[in-house]
Amino acid sequence: MKRLQKWLLMCSSLVTGVTGIVYFWMKRFLVPVDPFAVVGHPFEPWLLKAHILAAPVLVFALGLITVDHIWKNYRCLVPAGRRSGIAATWVIAPMVATGYLVQVVTAVGWLSALGWAHLGAGVWYLVSVVAHQQVFRRGPNVAATSAHPQRPRRRGRSLLTSSRAVRVLPVASPESTPTGPSSGRPTIRTGTEWPSKGS
Repeated sequence: MKRLQKWLLMCSSLVTGVTGIVYFWMKRFLVPVDPFAVVGHPFEPWLLKAHILAAPVLVFALGLITVDHIWKNYRCLVPAGRRSGIAATWVIAPMVATGYLVQVVTAVGWLSALGWAHLGAGVWYLVSVVAHQQVFRRGPNVAATSAHPQRPRRRGRSLLTSSRAVRVLPVASPESTPTGPSSGRPTIRTGTEWPSKGS
C-alpha cells in the first residue's frame, strides 16, 4: 500500500468513525435543555454533516486498495495482519449498505434496525482497522514476514507427488544385454535369419 493511500484510508476511517459514534451518543443519550429542541446538542447537526461528507472519502479510499492490497494479500496468504484485515473486510459491505439505506428508509422500525446495524458494523470496522495498523508497528519481523508471502497452491496433485508416479527404468546397451536361451530372454526373430543346417 502506498503512503498516500494509507494516510487517506486511516484519516477517513478515523473521521468517519469518530463523528458517527459521537453523533450516536448525542442523539441517544443527551437530553436537550430546551424541551422544544429537536436536537440534543447544538453540535449534533454538524457532526452528522461531517459524517456524511467523510463517508464517501472512506469508500473511495477502500476502492483504491481493494485490488492492490486487500485482494492481493488475501490470495497470496500473507500472514501478517491477516485476521484483522479479514475482520475489517467482512463488514465493509454491510457498513456501506446500511449507511446508504439509513438515508432513504422512512419506516420507523426499519430505520431503527438499520441504525443499530450500521453502528455495529462501523465499530467493528474501526476496531479491526486500528488493530490491523498496530500489527505493523510491533517491529521489523512483521515487515520481513509480509515481504515474502506464500504462494497459493494449485488444486490437484502434481506428477511428482502423485501415488501413480511413472518409474523410469535404465536402458542397457545391446552389447551388455545377453539374449538367447542361456540369458532367460526370448530371442526375437526379424524374419531375416535362416536356421543353420544342423538345427
